[in-house]
Amino acid sequence: MSLDIRADQSLKPFNTFGIEVKAAFFVSVHSDAELEQALAWAATQNLRVLVIGGGSNLLLTADLTDVLVVRMASRGVRLLEEVGDRVLLEAEAGEPWHPFVLQTLELGLAGLENLSLIPGTVGAAPMQNIGAYGVEIKDVFAGLTALDRDTLQVRNFSVAECAFGYRDSLFKRQPGRWVILRVRFTLSHSAALHLDYGPVRQRLAEQGIDEPTPRDVSAAICSIRREKLPDPAELGNAGSFFKNPVVTAPVLDAIRGEHPDVVAYPQADGGFKLAAGWLIERAGWKGYRDGDAGVHRLQSLVLVNYGGASGKQLHDLAQRIQDDIQARFGVALEMEPNLY
Repeated sequence: MSLDIRADQSLKPFNTFGIEVKAAFFVSVHSDAELEQALAWAATQNLRVLVIGGGSNLLLTADLTDVLVVRMASRGVRLLEEVGDRVLLEAEAGEPWHPFVLQTLELGLAGLENLSLIPGTVGAAPMQNIGAYGVEIKDVFAGLTALDRDTLQVRNFSVAECAFGYRDSLFKRQPGRWVILRVRFTLSHSAALHLDYGPVRQRLAEQGIDEPTPRDVSAAICSIRREKLPDPAELGNAGSFFKNPVVTAPVLDAIRGEHPDVVAYPQADGGFKLAAGWLIERAGWKGYRDGDAGVHRLQSLVLVNYGGASGKQLHDLAQRIQDDIQARFGVALEMEPNLY
């Protein structure tokens, strides 16, 4: 086995913002053995390691000197178990996420349809506990296998051990330690559809669909997302850039005093989740552009690269937005992408 390790590699094709930075060394790995070989090589060269998937949750702000970037490119989907309506599937970390969702729908399986058209890979999905339209990875998660870079041991994780939170997990809170190798999902032949978050039910009604299938829900969500979110292949972005903040009742009352139309969703812990996009739009940032760094004209939650923006310019813009929202509303916005 020999690895194709490239020196002085441009990372522009490997991050959805399209940021032009370079990695000292770069390699794509297609198996556990290749991953272990790449990590061993980096250790002999005294290099730091950055593991990436589809590059859809990265903001790269400088060249990565003294770094080996390892891109997870392992592929494969396996049926592990089928009991009645319940089906246990396992997918390799390098599987592109949306094609994997479409594959499950082709198999007649429900569970992932609300997560259609999210960029990235299967291995990155649990890291962020990706979610959309009322469904999160944890809702269909059956376990994963990861390599502990501290011990080089492979470990299986249950849903409880992953400590999932809102766009959060154990793996995000321990950056660099774990490399997710493969992920397992519990799906079903019987559709328990989630239709009441956002405009999903309305879109289905507009299409004249009274009894939707999982494929119908996926198609509706793809339609909605394409209208709201720019295609990274056409306009560099990383999807939603900020998390929806959770605030206390007094903070919500203060905002509601000046903005009676604010929408807040009660949380189990007594807090209230606000729409970060609403805050940013109300503050006047929607459609803002400074050089090639900007806020999307249709979705204020998305920062975009119009072609030549650097990661630092986008990060500076994000910080200006954060400072403004804090000053106007007393609310701290947290970035979703990982910063390097």
